[in-house]
Amino acid sequence: MIHIDNLSVHYGDRLALCIDEPVTFNAGDRVGVIGSNGAGKTTLINALLGLIPATGTFHLDAKPEDIGVHMQHNEYSSNVPVRNVMNLILGCKPEAHPIAAKLIDYFNFSHCLGKRFEKMSGGEKQKMTLILVLAKETPLVFFDEVTTGLDFVSRDHLMQLLRDWYTNRDATLVFITHYYKEIENLVNKLLILDRGRLLAFGHPQELFRTYCGERLFITEKTAETEKIFADVPILPLKDELALRPDDAEAEAVFRLLEKHHLSYRRCHMDIEILAQTVMAKKGVTDE
Repeated sequence: MIHIDNLSVHYGDRLALCIDEPVTFNAGDRVGVIGSNGAGKTTLINALLGLIPATGTFHLDAKPEDIGVHMQHNEYSSNVPVRNVMNLILGCKPEAHPIAAKLIDYFNFSHCLGKRFEKMSGGEKQKMTLILVLAKETPLVFFDEVTTGLDFVSRDHLMQLLRDWYTNRDATLVFITHYYKEIENLVNKLLILDRGRLLAFGHPQELFRTYCGERLFITEKTAETEKIFADVPILPLKDELALRPDDAEAEAVFRLLEKHHLSYRRCHMDIEILAQTVMAKKGVTDE
């Protein structure tokens, strides 16, 4: 569906994006593109869509009309009711559109049709664009920070709706986000960027095993816990102590946690921990 051999984007003299190894999004993939602000996530999507100049060898196996795009910020006319705006885009009344009508019910959006765009909440605005994008039922869809401006509960609810909607659909989905938890149970591939550089790409579980290990014990990071577990391999996390024992050490680590009455959690997959570890091992700093 999307094939990249190499891809570069320059903003003036600054290299904004450099992918210098093969990357493929296959049909039906759910891909999470993650990284901090300025990592190059939106630049990547804009380059693939031909919205900005880019160099390299890459292509999309989809015609423009077969691509759906939910941008981070979407603005519509505020002079007429939302129903009229959707009518213009869909080519018919939204309630009469066979897919849009289902989505209006699905997202509980019917009470918004008489509102003007500027009078809607952030979540309602996101739902409006989602209805318009999903109603096209394109085989390739990009979602750029789809939960921007929403609180945790609203973000979680919206992502659950998207998971449910696409459960039995074969569309290739690309999610750009810096809220890592919201895509943890949704994607089957991760692409990690930092300052325009590709740090890692692959299946989340495989990447986690490669960079973090088979299992982790996560506990509070203090001078005391660092002393207690001084001989146990750890991951370079900022705010937590992530113990990475091998099979022979696991039982001993468990006993120490119990002995010192330390609260902890077991971890076999965590995208945020994975991202932090990848960045640390690739030499990424906060500077």
